[in-house]
Amino acid sequence: MSALELVDIRKRYGNIETLKGIDLSLADGEFLVLLGSSGCGKSTLLNIIAGLAEATGGDVRIGDRSVTGIHPKNRDIAMVFQSYALYPNMSVARNIGFGLEMRKVSEADRNVAVQKTARILQIENLLGRKPSELSGGQRQRVAIGRALVRDPQIFLFDEPLSNLDAKLRMEMRTELKRLHQMLGTTIVYVTHDQIEAMTLATRIAVMRDGQIEQLATPDEIYNRPATRYVASFVGSPPMNMLDSTFSDGLAHIDGTASSIPLPANLHKSAAAARNITVGVRPESLTLAQVGATNFGIDAKIEVVELTGPELVVTATIGTQRLTASLPPRSQVTVGAVQRFAIDADALHVFDKSTEKRI
Repeated sequence: MSALELVDIRKRYGNIETLKGIDLSLADGEFLVLLGSSGCGKSTLLNIIAGLAEATGGDVRIGDRSVTGIHPKNRDIAMVFQSYALYPNMSVARNIGFGLEMRKVSEADRNVAVQKTARILQIENLLGRKPSELSGGQRQRVAIGRALVRDPQIFLFDEPLSNLDAKLRMEMRTELKRLHQMLGTTIVYVTHDQIEAMTLATRIAVMRDGQIEQLATPDEIYNRPATRYVASFVGSPPMNMLDSTFSDGLAHIDGTASSIPLPANLHKSAAAARNITVGVRPESLTLAQVGATNFGIDAKIEVVELTGPELVVTATIGTQRLTASLPPRSQVTVGAVQRFAIDADALHVFDKSTEKRI
């Protein structure tokens, strides 16, 4: 039995179709991240699962029952929003237990549940405070606690970390990962942040224009992206995309005299497509000496950025851009032509017309 099953979910606003037939099945205990840019439909899909929006077509099943048309409070789900939405006049303890209070749970049972939740979230010392006395990370823990105390079948998170600064986001990612490993509850999590998706998910659904572009594990999304969009969306810096023409076993980079030999197992598919895009991640590029006889492509250095653990180099090859992530002490000069060696096993090749992986 699936913890959550979506069958041909569609959503239409007038003539605009925002969800175009979403199908997925989630096993009990999975952490699914809906990843995509603004407007791709991920929050709409989450709201349909929660019952806050009604699908135009399709069915939502939680456990062994259809919940289509069922009120949100009867779906056995709990949702954490981007906004903490805490009651400012209530203590942390009452904020956490307020949902149970509305369900007429006895005060004794509420207190036990609140204490247990606070212990899990490590906020026992905050129970007597008001939200105005808390930091952003503490408020988010309270918001999570309000959902956690209900012991729902499914947790829904709608970009819960987007209001936090970078350091707090990293801390809360670790906290969410710990909670999932401890509780094993099914989670559906919406974000546009690929780092959150890669670090938290057991599976990622990359969404684009109301459809799932690829549904896979983080490892597969990163190392075997199904489409050019997925390849370019996941990764920082993003994957280099070099438009090329294939012939004689080589991808000839458009507008240049440079070419890249492709593995033999790709020749037949690349020849059928002819116009291809060769993808290479920045970390798969290494420096080689200009004029060296080993294979490489020459590019003109435009920008050099030291981030601390790496040197991010932006260069041009013809009219196309190339980004490389190099060791921090690499010697490169802005304005110079530098040869970059490419790991052939790290190449990703896409049909230029369909944008699908070859």
